[in-house]
Amino acid sequence: MAVGWRWPSQTLATIANRNGPLQHSKLTTTKEQITLNRIITAVCLSMLFSLAAGASMAIEQPDSKLLEIGQPMPAFELQDFRGKTWNSEEFKSKKAVAIVFFGVECPLVKLYVPRLAELGKKYGKEFQIVGINSNRHDSITEIANFAKRTGAKAPLLKDPANRIADAFGASRTPEVFLFDSNQKLAYHGAIDDQYTYGQQRHKAKKNFLADAVEAVLAGQQPETQTTQSDGCIIGRILKKQTNSPVTYANQVSRILNDHCVSCHRPGEVAPFSLTDYDEVVGWAEMIAEVVDEQRMPPWHANPLHGKFKNDTSLSVEEKQTLSTWVENGAPMGDTNDLPEPPKFVEGWRIGTPDVVIAARNRPYHVPATGVIDYQHFVVDPGFKEDKWIQAAEIRIGNRAVVHHVIVAVHDKNRKTVHGEIESEWITAAAPGSLPLSLPEGYAKVIPAGSKLIFQMHYTPNGTAQTDVSSVGFKFVDREKVRKVVGTGQIRNKDFVIPEFKDNYPVAGKRRFYKDTLLLALFPHMHLRGKSFRYTAYYQDKIREPEILLDIPRYDFNWQTGYQFETPKLIPAGTVIECVAHFDNSEKNFANPNPAKAVRWGDQTWDEMMIGYYDMALADQDLIKERSKSKK
Repeated sequence: MAVGWRWPSQTLATIANRNGPLQHSKLTTTKEQITLNRIITAVCLSMLFSLAAGASMAIEQPDSKLLEIGQPMPAFELQDFRGKTWNSEEFKSKKAVAIVFFGVECPLVKLYVPRLAELGKKYGKEFQIVGINSNRHDSITEIANFAKRTGAKAPLLKDPANRIADAFGASRTPEVFLFDSNQKLAYHGAIDDQYTYGQQRHKAKKNFLADAVEAVLAGQQPETQTTQSDGCIIGRILKKQTNSPVTYANQVSRILNDHCVSCHRPGEVAPFSLTDYDEVVGWAEMIAEVVDEQRMPPWHANPLHGKFKNDTSLSVEEKQTLSTWVENGAPMGDTNDLPEPPKFVEGWRIGTPDVVIAARNRPYHVPATGVIDYQHFVVDPGFKEDKWIQAAEIRIGNRAVVHHVIVAVHDKNRKTVHGEIESEWITAAAPGSLPLSLPEGYAKVIPAGSKLIFQMHYTPNGTAQTDVSSVGFKFVDREKVRKVVGTGQIRNKDFVIPEFKDNYPVAGKRRFYKDTLLLALFPHMHLRGKSFRYTAYYQDKIREPEILLDIPRYDFNWQTGYQFETPKLIPAGTVIECVAHFDNSEKNFANPNPAKAVRWGDQTWDEMMIGYYDMALADQDLIKERSKSKK
């Protein structure tokens, strides 16, 4: 199964009937609390849980001590990307000065640039914002491109060798130090509380920096003086051990090639590349953190249950190797030990498609900021006969603002695809996903006269963008198809999640009346989803119940399909039960409203409980059936 999620039949029918070709539906999914996105998620910032043991990766803090409230601004003299020199003395006439440490590729920085611009405009000439870049891997040219891309008006200064970051005790981007008219520290920490790793609120509840600026301009002390700064670790110059047993050239580059660079390379979903040492070493401590906290690589399945061919998780040995490398200062090693760079297929990964269908005949405009409801674009592909799909791939038009795309089929006559198998889902594209590529003899079907529905999840990244995405299909001759692949679902729509409940269970069951081959599993919930489990109960009573898939910590940001290494036989009479747990409490950062009971609904402020599965009938052989029919 591809990564993503699809709609219940009624939703598809409503959208398809409401919209004509190449129009988007107004029945869209919501004021998304979760658009932090494709960017945050791909940048190693979405939350991940696994039961696999992991090595501890202690990250050294800066040698300097964090500046305390009331202390004076450290003196500095730095150049901006144009070569102009700026001195801290120049800002003494200001009633409030915000020093913001930033990185050009940090997703949270990109999201907060418009917010900082708004603050600068609101508070006028009495308030000054100064950006300081202390990342060893961010060049002057990259800072210049950042300024041009974001339209940032504040001075953007380069801090060579992170000396100023050390003087302030800064450790993250974005991290703010606000000084009063006497250049004494009045506030330190986050800009507001809207964004964190892999999650976001629809809007900020607490505007720390804005409140602090207003207090300082009024000659008062801010009510809140310190908060925690979430974001990317500043890429400092590390002290290397010359005799380290682990080096980038010999071990680390191979781990990154195997697990990371499929996304972290130019032109792909991740916002920065991990293909060469100079870039990787700047992210070394961040890599250590996300691996230690099991946020990266993105894999949520409990390793005790099931074997999946798309498993991206690191082994204990690989985690320890990364830990040792960072602790030893991330040395390069002997360049002769470097492996050959991995080769990736350019263009279509499924090969040249037989047909390519665009989601729209004109670009969709994505604003710089805000939350965009899911867009549903309906297209009539003009198929006059049934199309048998062996492979399908979505080409995202603008990876900077597209989190995921799902393509589904809607048959206007609401008939089943083939016999007892009914399926609307075709394929999807999301961070880390693979195109649909079925084994020889397997195929999905798009019935003649069907429409296609593109579900688009757009995530603003700080600058206005446009997108036109498309899907390509490779067909197979009907005479060569032995098994039809369908996407079924185990769901429960009759639930009410009480307000403030942090672990509310909802279960659904389905009995399989024929021997069935499971190809993949895909659990789906919304923002309150906490955990999900598939369990098979066999009819013969001899076999113990078997956990097919266990997701201890569900993450809406990563719409992952779990593909079995080999098709899983489910004997006739087996009951598969899905049990989901929901967190409707205040502890859930992304929860739209913990004081409200939640029911089933299409919008993300509602909830869903669906256990999808890709399947085929074990004894189906259409080639033999056609041969008998002819005789």
